[in-house]
This record gives sequence, structure tokens and C-alpha cells, in this order.
Amino acid sequence: MEFNVSFLLNSILLGVGLAMDAFSVSLANGLNEPHMRPRKTAVIAGTFAFFQALMPLVGWICVHTVVHYFRALDRWIPWIALVLLGFIGGKMLVEGIRHQDGTGEKPAVGPGALLVQGIATSIDALSVGFTIADYELPMAMVCTLIIAAVTFAICIAGLLIGRKVGTRLAGKAAILGGLILIAIGIEIFLSGIL
Repeated sequence: MEFNVSFLLNSILLGVGLAMDAFSVSLANGLNEPHMRPRKTAVIAGTFAFFQALMPLVGWICVHTVVHYFRALDRWIPWIALVLLGFIGGKMLVEGIRHQDGTGEKPAVGPGALLVQGIATSIDALSVGFTIADYELPMAMVCTLIIAAVTFAICIAGLLIGRKVGTRLAGKAAILGGLILIAIGIEIFLSGIL
């Protein structure tokens, strides 16, 4: 494989495909925290971008070193995503129901929740390491950096859209955000086991 237009397009398309779950979670985060500061928006998008780049690179390393151990983990990926997103979504749902009037609401995405969201939305990206296994290390790193850049841009868009809609939904935004996260977890689970 060599650096060319095809490589660039494939990397961008991988980024778009992998970023869809992170986009949906970003949308939910924006809904749940409509007055989010720009710095936090960048941190959230950056976290998703980091994990979307890290996981395929880890997958690539696994293919080149301990592939048989990674394949054993592959069947658990849908379950892990379901549990993590279900937990965070359920927590947002409960908080949204408790604070429907909008009082006493705290920012929805703390560091721990963001870490879990980043891992949960990118864990399926480990398998991308198999698709880029024929790349040399420099190409694999460039590919994952392109994936990160695409994910960052898509997540910024999701956060901004969510914030805009979230101000209109007031107290119902946390409930909707929680339901979206639970739905994403179920979708990842079902597509992974079917």
C-alpha cells in the first residue's frame, strides 16, 4: 500500500463511518448541556477523536503481535458497548427525570463519563486494525490521524447541533440524551451479534 488519493479517501471514509456513534453521543451531550463552553466542546470532541484514532492503532498492533488474543475479545465488544452506553444513558435518563424543571442540573459530561463514552463509542474501531493490517506503521499512523481529524470535526458538529436543540428542549434534553445513548448501545450490540 502506498500514500495516494485512494488511501486518503479510504481513511476519510473510515473516519466518517467510525465517527457516527461518537456523533450521536456528542449530540446527546450537547442536548444535555446546552450552555456548554467552547473549551469543553473541544475537549469532548478531542476525547472522541483520540479514542477513534487509538483503537484502530491498537487493533493494528494486535494484528502484528497477539492477534489470537484479540480475536477472543472480538465477540465481547458488542456487550461492552451495550453495558457502558446503557449505564451512562441510564444515568442521564434518571438525572433528567429527577430534574425535569431544569433546576439543580449539573453539567452532564464529567471526566469519568467522557472517558467511558470515548471507550464505548470507539471499542468497535479495534477491528479496523484488521482492515489496515497491510499498511506499514507510518501509513497506519497517518490513517488513524485522519480518522481522528474527521471524528473531531463530526463531533464538534454533533455538540453544536445538540446545544442548539437542547436550549429549546430545556428540562427534557437530559431524558432525550439518555435515551439516545441507550439506543446507540443497543444498536452497537445488535449489529455486533447479528
